[in-house]
Amino acid sequence: DTVHIHAEGPAFFTWLPKMFGKRVIVTIHGIDWQREKWKSGFGSKFIKQGEKNAVKYADEIIVLSKGVQDYFKNTYGRETRFIPNGVNRPEICNADIITEKYGLTKDSYILFLGRLVPEKGIHYLIEAFKKVKTDKKLVIAGGASDTDEYANKLKELAKGDDRIIFTGFVQGKILEELYSNSYVYTLPSDLEGMPLSLLEAMSYGNCCLVSDIDECSEVVEDKALIFKKSDVGDLRDKLQYACDHPEKVIELKKQAADFICEKYNWDEVVKETMKLYR
Repeated sequence: DTVHIHAEGPAFFTWLPKMFGKRVIVTIHGIDWQREKWKSGFGSKFIKQGEKNAVKYADEIIVLSKGVQDYFKNTYGRETRFIPNGVNRPEICNADIITEKYGLTKDSYILFLGRLVPEKGIHYLIEAFKKVKTDKKLVIAGGASDTDEYANKLKELAKGDDRIIFTGFVQGKILEELYSNSYVYTLPSDLEGMPLSLLEAMSYGNCCLVSDIDECSEVVEDKALIFKKSDVGDLRDKLQYACDHPEKVIELKKQAADFICEKYNWDEVVKETMKLYR
């Protein structure tokens, strides 16, 4: 009855189900043509056209952040529906595999978890962390995404600081243990759609440190530490503050899970989506 298309690239084909008289909903996860890997050439043009086709042909457009909602209103005069991602409360686990494999124990490390791509701002994080006085480790968990060159650049940048650990792509039990035992989870992005890893990190009761882009600050409100995006100095200061003030970190940890699981409840997300389908 209804075709639900996800992301701007696939939205290029929104006209196809319309030809067969189907209703079409498009979910825009972020303004994808702005991402570093699509910045030049055909990829960017194709995705941009996908965005335009969604505006032209979709019966409804779902967006995951208020910033993207404003973008569609201001650029195309198009109304959209804000239905965010959801998150479930997970089981917290002990540090077993990560202790054995990386020597990590509870609260002994700061965690970044995500794809190693330039728009995630990991280069700022490494630069900032190298200037932080702490015996905590920095764990960078995630695989390269068509960006081996960037991943290699990060490793080069981290050289000479043996507190920085690259785990590569993680999933399953290791992923759960990393979320469950980190001291601070950080997402220093310049660009996001709706960062699911941030919702997950908070659902595990993490103290989070994020850049001040709308897509992050709207999620965390006043329940996390926030730094000025792309600002290595400010990021360093906030990391140092977190390391020096465990009482503040504990306070934010205590609030995180209840706050995020209530705000982004999957049952609500499903209810709103079903309402749109009907």
